[in-house]
Amino acid sequence: MSSSESSQPEHRVLPLEMDGTGVLEWARTAVEQLSERRAEINALNVFPVPDADTGSNMAYTMTAALDEAVKLEDTDNVARITEALAVGSVRGARGNSGVVLSQVLRAIAQAAADGVIDGRTIQQALAIARSLVDRAITDPVEGTVVTVLRSAAIEAEHLVDAGTTELPDVVNAAVTAARTALARTPSQLAVLREAGVVDAGGQGLVILLEALAAQIMGTHSATSPHNPGELDEEPTFHGKVGDLEVMFYIECISGEILDTLHKELEPLGDSLLIARETDSRATIHIHSRRAGEVIQHAISAGHISDLRIEILPEPAGRFAEEPRRVLMAVAPDGLVAELYRSAGVKVVARNVAQLLAEDPSDDIVAKIVSIARKSDADEIILLPNGLLNKRELVSIERSSHAFEQSVVILPTSTLVAGIAAVAVHDPAQPVAVDSYAMSEAAGAMRTAMIRSATSAALTQAGACSKGDLLSFIGQEIVLVAEELNDALSRTTYKLLDGSSEQITLLIAQDRRFDFDEDLFRRGLGTHTDVEITVYPATGMENLVEIGVE
Repeated sequence: MSSSESSQPEHRVLPLEMDGTGVLEWARTAVEQLSERRAEINALNVFPVPDADTGSNMAYTMTAALDEAVKLEDTDNVARITEALAVGSVRGARGNSGVVLSQVLRAIAQAAADGVIDGRTIQQALAIARSLVDRAITDPVEGTVVTVLRSAAIEAEHLVDAGTTELPDVVNAAVTAARTALARTPSQLAVLREAGVVDAGGQGLVILLEALAAQIMGTHSATSPHNPGELDEEPTFHGKVGDLEVMFYIECISGEILDTLHKELEPLGDSLLIARETDSRATIHIHSRRAGEVIQHAISAGHISDLRIEILPEPAGRFAEEPRRVLMAVAPDGLVAELYRSAGVKVVARNVAQLLAEDPSDDIVAKIVSIARKSDADEIILLPNGLLNKRELVSIERSSHAFEQSVVILPTSTLVAGIAAVAVHDPAQPVAVDSYAMSEAAGAMRTAMIRSATSAALTQAGACSKGDLLSFIGQEIVLVAEELNDALSRTTYKLLDGSSEQITLLIAQDRRFDFDEDLFRRGLGTHTDVEITVYPATGMENLVEIGVE
């Protein structure tokens, strides 16, 4: 072997698991990075109050975590090390940002309780962290570390669900999603936009994840743009990201490995150029929308340096692909959900009890954003159907920014209004036109609900006994009845006018056979030509939902 060949770096195999020593080294790197960049993070700290201490608090908290972990004699025990990091961080947490950091370390400890940290462990840890942080923060605000963490967790989940579970892949995906979400925080929070900064806590979380990626890769080359010789600054994303121009110098241990890398990169983009200095050394150039995969293959093949990434503008006159659009609806699990699914709608299951309980474990925002992400759609039309509160609607809209998806939320306050909207959906129309027509259909439907009285009471429509049927139009009780068909016909009659053509009834399945269409029609007076559609339903709070168009 020649001296030049012996001096070349060895081909590096990336680890599929982290051992105890690796976890401790990651913690040390995180402490080092957070400490070095403390002033930078402090300068970003304008929310919730501009007290310029987020960087200091995160560095102190991570240091407390490491101090607890290094007390252990057994540095090979992953479960004990992660538990010590969690204990130290919780006890030493400072400020809101320190508390958030402690919950992330708690989540890692929980996910690694069996002594293994692999790709699935990281995905589970991010999911647990998202839940713990949501519980820890009394009033979560989008455009902060909450959004950055959720984006990383959803992207990791998306990758694992797709069958990619290798540790480097999952961590790199989480880092990329977190960086993108961080870059968009000013678009979600006015105070950040006015100050011209990203969220300080989110920046700290990105540094933590970058340190983890650096530990797994055994280098800072592709994970941290703040190291010498790497990116001068992290790309800032505005709108839809086009191709990225990726360039780097690579040294492989053989020409065969470089040839293999060539084949691996070909399907990842275009304008691929490999300018060889020798058989095993080259400068590589490629335009790709999958820069993370390009860099990962390169790191696996050899030593890379002089890495540069730039966002390329979309060429003038380029014809964009037709955007892919999906409909999503929130509905109680069961027959109503199946009705929506039969119309091609993606359903997120939720009932009124979950909405009213405000159970932190019912992370409906994460469920919706995750399903939207997995759909790979460019455009999402969401039908809340009265099962999302205002805070959740805001969080959904803002969370979608991290995944390049446009979300239109329709004003559907009932399940039957949602059905009316779906009936006029036209995917061939631009999303603005389609959503306008659907909103118009939902708004034009006059709706009412029938429920059973839970106790005797005096209502706006008169006295009722327990078990009587109460008809609601909006929040007002408009009549009290004892028999279902009587309640249905009298309530529906109040909604009818000379232009009415269609009546839609969602009737609880256990009362479906109490419905008599002949009796119902006789109670509608002169409206004999109105078409009636009846759907059995399960999981509804109401016995019946009535819609008239």
